[in-house]
Parts: sequence; structure tokens; C-alpha cells
Amino acid sequence: MTENFTLLFLAAFTLTLATRLWLKLRQIRHVGAHRAAVPAEFAARITLASHQKAADYTVDRCQTAISAILVDAVLLLAFTLGGGLAALHGLWSAHLDGIAYGLAMIFSVLLISALADLPLSLYSQFVVEARHGFNRMTPALFVSDLGKQTLLGVAIGTPVIAAVLWLMGAMGEYWWLWVWLFWSGFNLLMLFIYPTWIAPLFNKFEPLPEGDAKTRIEALLARCGFRSNGLFVMDGSKRSAHGNAYFTGFGDNKRIVFFDTLLARLSPGEIEAVLAHELGHFRKKHIVQRIVLMFAGSLAFLWLLGQLIDAPWFYAGLGVPARDTALALILFFLVVPVFVFPLTPLSSHWSRRHEFEADAYAAAHADAGELARALVKLYDDNAATLTPDPLHSLFHDSHPPAAQRIAQLQRQEQPA
Repeated sequence: MTENFTLLFLAAFTLTLATRLWLKLRQIRHVGAHRAAVPAEFAARITLASHQKAADYTVDRCQTAISAILVDAVLLLAFTLGGGLAALHGLWSAHLDGIAYGLAMIFSVLLISALADLPLSLYSQFVVEARHGFNRMTPALFVSDLGKQTLLGVAIGTPVIAAVLWLMGAMGEYWWLWVWLFWSGFNLLMLFIYPTWIAPLFNKFEPLPEGDAKTRIEALLARCGFRSNGLFVMDGSKRSAHGNAYFTGFGDNKRIVFFDTLLARLSPGEIEAVLAHELGHFRKKHIVQRIVLMFAGSLAFLWLLGQLIDAPWFYAGLGVPARDTALALILFFLVVPVFVFPLTPLSSHWSRRHEFEADAYAAAHADAGELARALVKLYDDNAATLTPDPLHSLFHDSHPPAAQRIAQLQRQEQPA
């Protein structure tokens, strides 16, 4: 059984790695092949220079992603069949046991992974993003963000991981159900506290100033029967030139946040239409659906781990000579992505369908033409390619391709 599981893991690993690399290479070739001309439906609104900038940016990001995929693949093999986890186990088990051992193992894996990813993160931020005019982050701010993220990760992660390890050891056969209940409760708590306590550690949030945009937004919220805990502008421009808007929080703690870069680029009518799209996600229950799916998926995965945790072949087949709850957690979350990658198109399709539904809601409660114009501006400003490879998009794009989305809005266009 051990040998069979090793072969199964290697087969899934090879297939997933080859598919991910093939999709990135397809994207590079497809975008490059369409670089010379703006798609006809966008020719009046996107310049050739902007289209070519988007193509070059997409290619650069794909090349960086290929490097990241290879680094992740090497790291996975090094941790498992390469003996990395076995070596860490030998190091920590000689000095620690119980929850302390588990924390040391998990944080060691996280630290090694973070250090391996750091060079590419620096390259992406200070070379790729800077080359295309998007980077606004200074080295000092990068270090500050990294320090805050590390401290938060340790401060929040230590008690959470310790609680999970304790539940795994103390709750008997159905430990996975208790861990799931605890994990679900923790995630709901984070939805409440993130807007007020965590997000302000990284960005400034100012109330949306008075003006036509705020008047339109308040009227839209009243029409849609939506209550929020405030309209805020975030200083996203201190890190990037990319623009966005989003909901954060849950229940009565919901906030609507606009990047300052987005407000600087869009007209009041376009801002209203973008917000109507975000309201569509709320009214169509997309956020609740995603939370429910996340909880259902975590329950299924924890149940599966419950079936594997006492199986010697699970550990031995992945190069680990010992059995332990922390080792089981690490191994499971290292190898699961290899086996579930074929399901990626289902998740992406579901997300794209939600985007179409939110667009339709926006068209019914604002102006579809304003939303279409806003999206074209955002595609242009964010250098999003207008000509993605269809197969790459099928796997990786959470939003519909630009041409499909704009065409659908044009069919729905009417005065609000």
C-alpha cells in the first residue's frame, strides 16, 4: 500500500505540475499572438499602446508564475519524498513533544516556505510591477508589511494551531468534527474583527467625502435596501496603482471600501455602477454561498484526514517515518492541492457565473452602460489582457473574459 500511494502521489504531482506549466505557456503564446491588434469590440476605447502594455504585463506575470510553480514543486518534493519533514521531525522530536512539538513543526514548514517564496515576491513587486508602472511600494513599506504579517500570523496562529492540535488529540474518533466547529467559528469571528482591528494596521480608511458620488451611492443603497457600517476610501495608492472596490465584514459590521485609485479614475455614475455590481454579490447570496461552500469543503477535508491519520502508509508513502497529528496536518495540506487541481475549472466556472449574475443585478439597479465603461477603464488601468487563452481562463479566471462580460452588459444596457 505504501508503494502504491507513493506512485499515486507522484502521478498526480506530475500531471498537476505539467498541466499548470502547459496552461501558463499557452497563455503566453496566445496573448503574444494577439498583441499586434486591439480586439475590434474594444478598438474605439483601448489604444494599441495600452493593449500591448497589457499583453506584456500578462506575459511577465505568467513567466513569474512559472518560476513560482517550479519553486513550489521543488519545495513539495523536498518536504515529502526528499526527507525534509523527516529531518525536521528528527530535530524537534529530540527536544519537544505534544503541542509544543506540533507548533515547532508547523511553524518551521511555514517559515521555510515563506523564505523560499520571498525572492519571487520581491521580484514581482519591485521588478514586474515597477516595470509596468504599478508599484508604489517602497522597500521600507515592504519590510513593514512583512513584519506586521509575521507578527499577526504568530499572535493569531499560535493559539489557533495549538487549539486544533489539542482537539485532534483529546476528542477521540470524531476529533475532525470538533476541529471543524472550532475552525468555522474562528473564521466567522475573523470576518467580524478584520475590518475594525486588522485592516487598519496596513491601510488608512477615511470616510467617503461628500459629493455626487456619495449622494448616488447612498441613493443606490436605499433603493437596494442595503445597510452598511460606513463608506470608506482606502489608501491603496501607497502600494499599487491598481484600483478596486470591495465589501468587508459580516452582518452589521459590513463596510464598503473603495481604493483611492479607483475613485480618481471613475466618474460618479461609474462608481455607482461598480458598487451596484458588488451589491449584486450580496443580494444574490454569493458571499453566503461561498462561506457555506468553504465550510462544507473544510468539513469534507477534515473527515478525510480523520480516515488517513492512523494509516501508516499515508506517512510512509510520503517519506515520513513517524506518525503524529501535526505531521498528518502538514502532509495533508501539502499534498491535497496536487489531487484537487482538476476541480479548479468547476470553482472558476461558479465564480464567473456569480460575476454575470452581479452584472445583471447592477444593470437592473444602476446603468449597464456606466458599468461597461467603468470595466473598460479598469481593464485599461490594470493592464488586464483582453485576449486570454480560453483554456487558461477556464482554469484560472474568476471573472469572465472582458469581451463576454462587456457584450452581456451591452445587451442589458438601458437607462437606470
